[in-house]
Parts: sequence; structure tokens; C-alpha cells
Amino acid sequence: MNTAASNATKEVPIDTSRLGGKAAGDDAHACGKQPLPATARDPNRVHRQLRINILRYNPQDPASVPHVQQFQHGMTLFMALNEIRETLDPSLQFDFVCRAGICGSCAMLINGKPSLACRTLTKNLDAEFSLAPLPFFELIGDLSVNTGKWMRQMSERVESWVHLKSHDVDLTRLEERMDPELAEKIYELERCVECGCCVAACGTARMRPDFVGAVALGRIARFKLDPRDTRTDADFYEAYSAA
Repeated sequence: MNTAASNATKEVPIDTSRLGGKAAGDDAHACGKQPLPATARDPNRVHRQLRINILRYNPQDPASVPHVQQFQHGMTLFMALNEIRETLDPSLQFDFVCRAGICGSCAMLINGKPSLACRTLTKNLDAEFSLAPLPFFELIGDLSVNTGKWMRQMSERVESWVHLKSHDVDLTRLEERMDPELAEKIYELERCVECGCCVAACGTARMRPDFVGAVALGRIARFKLDPRDTRTDADFYEAYSAA
């Protein structure tokens, strides 16, 4: 990696024409597309310039050293990171999948606070802000961490699966009925996207590597409510102790 080039501020003109409008032969409303408002297409509209300071480090590269690199853009946070990787520095590592806040893969420190990048509006940030990877988790590189590895280990520790009376699977058997109110309570606990923000923000997790935090407690509570799970209170107490 060229350290001098990495620490230099890079600027690039952003072509926003491809982001909206209706091309010839295209239906602007097809596949859920909505045309941009007239103000967004106004060539005289002033766009705010963002200065993003990103902590860069690739632990797999012996020559890599932690450093802060600044990029300048005037787009949303998600689009800015993609544009940086496509036009300024293809080595920038970060994770995005759904862009809808349901996969949890884009969690990172935004101005020191664990947050989902796809749910963060740049209009709520200052013109200059900083991004860094989530602490506590294994660093893959730059803004990318391996939350999946940790979540798997946590899931195995607290045995987060339904413990049925019988291990024999009968695919012809009707599903067990459940009260709608109880199903709703279980669904609320299932809504965790396992982004890792709660663990990354936990001081105890940093002091105790074996601490699995709020995400595991929520997982245990989910199966404690499930009437199909045959574990006793003592069993769940042991699971809580492991967490």
C-alpha cells in the first residue's frame, strides 16, 4: 500500500445524472422506482460536500499499518462508500447486503457510535465525520469485521434452538398451534438482526472475552417463551450463567 497516497485527500466529481430521472425507453416507476423530485435534478442545487475519515488497516497484510484516510463526497453514506471503492480506492473493505436494516452486516462506528450505515442519513451528520470498524469482533479489514463467527459461537454456547421432546422428525405432522399474542412476543425477540452493535458498545464485553451480552440474553428469552421447548427453568438458568 502506498502510504503517501493513502493519507492524501482525494477528490472526484460525482455524476449524479445516473441516480434519477427517466432514460429513453425506461419506465421510471417500474420495479418500485420513483423519479427524483425536481429539486434533486436542479443543476443549480448546492450539494453538501462530505469529508469522511476512515480508519484503514488490513491485518492480513504485513505491510499495512493503521492509519486514517480522508475522502470527500457529497452523497449518502452508503453511496459514498461504494463510490469511494469504485472510483477512488478499490481496496476499501466494508460490508453491505440488504441496505434495509435487516441483515446487520453494515454495522460500524460512526463518529464513535455503533450504528448501521444503511440506516444513517448523512443529513444528520456533520460535513466531516469518522468511520471505524466495530471493536471486540475479529477484524477482517478496514470497516469489515467477522460478526458471523462470533454469533455462531454464541449461539452454540447458549444452545439457541428449540429442544423438542422427540428428536424424530415427522414432516407429515401438523405444526403445533400457538396463541397469536405469544407468537407476537416471540417474533419481537426474533427481530434482532445480529449486527453486533450492542456487544460492541458493551464495556463488560471488552473486559471479558467470554461475555456474550444482550444478543444472547434476547436469544435465550426467545426460547424460554417457546412452548415447544422442553427445557426447565434450571436449564435456562445454566444458559444465562453461560452468558
